Amino acid sequence: MQTETPANPFETIKTDKVIQGDRLFLEGPRSRATEAMTILRITRELFRGFRSLHFVGPCVTVFGSARFSEEHDYYKLARQAGSEISRLGFTVMTGGGPGIMEAANRGAKDAGGPSIGCNIILPFEQQPNPYLDKMLEFKYFFVRKLMLVKYSYAFVVMPGGVGTMDELFESLTLIQTGKISNFPIVLMGKDYFEPLVDYLRMMVGAGTISPADLDLVKLTDSVPEAIAHIEKYAIQKFGLRRVPKRSWILGE
Repeated sequence: MQTETPANPFETIKTDKVIQGDRLFLEGPRSRATEAMTILRITRELFRGFRSLHFVGPCVTVFGSARFSEEHDYYKLARQAGSEISRLGFTVMTGGGPGIMEAANRGAKDAGGPSIGCNIILPFEQQPNPYLDKMLEFKYFFVRKLMLVKYSYAFVVMPGGVGTMDELFESLTLIQTGKISNFPIVLMGKDYFEPLVDYLRMMVGAGTISPADLDLVKLTDSVPEAIAHIEKYAIQKFGLRRVPKRSWILGE
C-alpha cells in the first residue's frame, strides 16, 4: 500500500524536531539521567538569557499576534506604539516574531531606540523579524516568558491569540499576587478587548476576582493615552532603574 507524501515534508520534519522534545519533557517522569540533562538544558537557557539581557536597560514588553501584516491597522498601531515607547527612554522588547512583534520592534528602530526579541522555536509563524538589535531564541516557553517579564516596567498588549492571552494573564497574575510590582498593563484595541474586560467585570460580580483587579489594566485605542499611562505609572511611580555597569573581569 502506497503512503501519501506530506504536502510539506520540511514542515513535518521541523515539527518533529522542535515539538518532540517538548512533548517528552511534559510526559511525566523519565530516567534520572534524562531528567538531569533536561535540568541542565533549562539552566543553560536561563543563564544565557540573564547574561544576554543584563544590560538591555528598562524595557516595555509588547505582546500581540504574529499574524497581522504591515497593511493591518493593528500593525500600524503597534509600530506607532513602539516608536513612542522608545522615545520615552525604554527598550522595546517583544517575542521577536512577525506581526505585532515586528511592528513594535520596527517602531523602536524608527525612533532610533533599542529593540530586543525573545523568540520561541516553533514549527510555524515564529521566525525572527529583521528589526532586532539583539535576539535570543528559546526552546522552553516558560523560560522565554520569564525573560519577557523580568526586565519590563510596563506591558502593552495588542490583539492576539491564545499565546497573547497566556502572556497577558500570566502578567496579571504576577501583579495580582504581588510576585512582581504593580507595573501598568495597557490593552490596545477597544473593539478587540472590550468583551474580555466585560468578562473580567463578570468575574468581579461572581466574586472570583476583586474590583481592584480591574484597575490593573488600561483599555485604549490611543497611543498618546497609552504613553501617558506608562509615564505616570511606570516612570513617575517606579523611576527608571539605571543600567548596571559592565564588568571587564566578567568579560562584559
